[in-house]
Amino acid sequence: MLNQELLDILACPKCKEPVILNENKDGLICEKCRLLYEIRDDIPVMLVDEAKSLDSICP
Repeated sequence: MLNQELLDILACPKCKEPVILNENKDGLICEKCRLLYEIRDDIPVMLVDEAKSLDSICP
């Protein structure tokens, strides 16, 4: 699991806004861009090309 210090400094690579941990604790959400960045093996994958649109996940 990600520690709070890391979460505090992570930002969306697309818009530079802060990201928040999702309910399942398996991804980081940018509310502005409506993107979900997955966490794989406790490593956040902060690549815009691999992010999932929240609109397609939760219409």
